[in-house]
Amino acid sequence: MLQLHLTAHAVLGQDETMKPELLPLYEQVADEIAAIIANGTLKPGERLPSLRSMKQRRQVSMSTVQEAFGVLEDRGLIEARPQSGYFVRRRLPYAPPACSTPQPQALPVVTNPLMWRFLRYVASGSDVGYANAVPAPELFAVSALQTKLSQVARHRPGLLSEYGRSDGLPELRRQIARRTVDWGQALEVDDILISNGCIEALNLCLQAVTRPGDVVAIESPCYFGLLQLLEARGLKGLEIPTDPVHGMSLGALDLATRSGEVKAVIVVSNFSNPLGALLPEESKRRMVEMLAERGIPLIEDDIYGEFYFGRERPLPAKAFDRSGNVLYCTSFTKQAAPGLRVGWVAGGRFHAELQMRKFSLTFCTPPLLQAVMAEFLAAGGFDRHMRQLRRALRSQVSDTVDLVARHFPPGTKLAEPQGGFLLWLELPPGGDCLALFDAALAEGIGFAPGPLFSPCGEYGRCLRLSCGTPLTPERVAALKRLGELACRQLA
Repeated sequence: MLQLHLTAHAVLGQDETMKPELLPLYEQVADEIAAIIANGTLKPGERLPSLRSMKQRRQVSMSTVQEAFGVLEDRGLIEARPQSGYFVRRRLPYAPPACSTPQPQALPVVTNPLMWRFLRYVASGSDVGYANAVPAPELFAVSALQTKLSQVARHRPGLLSEYGRSDGLPELRRQIARRTVDWGQALEVDDILISNGCIEALNLCLQAVTRPGDVVAIESPCYFGLLQLLEARGLKGLEIPTDPVHGMSLGALDLATRSGEVKAVIVVSNFSNPLGALLPEESKRRMVEMLAERGIPLIEDDIYGEFYFGRERPLPAKAFDRSGNVLYCTSFTKQAAPGLRVGWVAGGRFHAELQMRKFSLTFCTPPLLQAVMAEFLAAGGFDRHMRQLRRALRSQVSDTVDLVARHFPPGTKLAEPQGGFLLWLELPPGGDCLALFDAALAEGIGFAPGPLFSPCGEYGRCLRLSCGTPLTPERVAALKRLGELACRQLA
């Protein structure tokens, strides 16, 4: 049986970075109980004191205790059992996949025919929820955004009769700049360029810093959408060994960038797709400094940075940029609503080049949608929405991990992420994810097979599961069946 483990660091997330007295009382109570679980005083399967008992011991209100227990449930530390109370959740130790070992040479990127088959399946709308790396429609802030849309359209009809500025609405760029204050060096309004989602932002960056035939260092495994961009630009991809927990290997990147052959590096530093890896803060700093010294642009995709499970958002690599060498890309599409298609890029010393490329490619991002996003940010709706979304996704990831543990073959490896909503699994020797993909599709069950994420078609024993959709009985049954098919394949 696959075994899972939650370390004390994962239990507490990044709690140590915030002073306890600044936290709400229910969070303080939750942290105290989490620490007791982490040090083994309360063991898996043991019953917690009752809500009434906890209220009396802590001298707090019943609502505070209920909120604290809710936080612990969201973190996957405790579970409620009908008519019995709350118990410490049983989590078994697990082994994460090893750091990848891709081919050491740069190769032209050619689209894997499997990708079109996968994309056709996703577009068919028959997916039960494990294939597409997007939260479920019901988790987006659609109602609030509809209200903002009607208000903006009514009060600012001119936005429908004009193209708008190529660099984006000043009010949206101002709201974005305000959100970077926590980085330690806030961006200026004029540092920001609005894009049509994150894919356009990445495309603009590649156009600005590379020419056809250039070598670009990428994570391995790497998001297949990014591989498509490399192919469209006629670029070669150099896969860098990447750890499922700690991200791209700096030692390997150091060696790969010494000769001058690599013209750019692309990294998803926070909760990467497909691994869910989080590059440590010190590694981000060292990566930024090393590439700046060598004059190699770093393109950072931080589209998953807001999906953190700890108390504080992890810093992007851009926060350590002192020379303008980092081109930072992100988007509100996976966070607020995909239909908005509002993203942005801070290109540092390449900003003027990005502006020119944006002007010639799409000229502008629809100003009406930009204004809706600006209003949503200014009114605090985005932050309220993200708190709810993170809580839902954290619970869905934890529950999916438990299901995989119970139903997938013994020896399956899994890295439980600290954020995001993607799981990367490695089947035991003898596993074949392409054969499993065929068998699963025949029963209406989809997932993303590992070879999609490598220009060389590697990772034949790996698969990516999306946890963006709530676990309905139908989805639970589908995941159980997928585990049965994997077990049958290895029998």
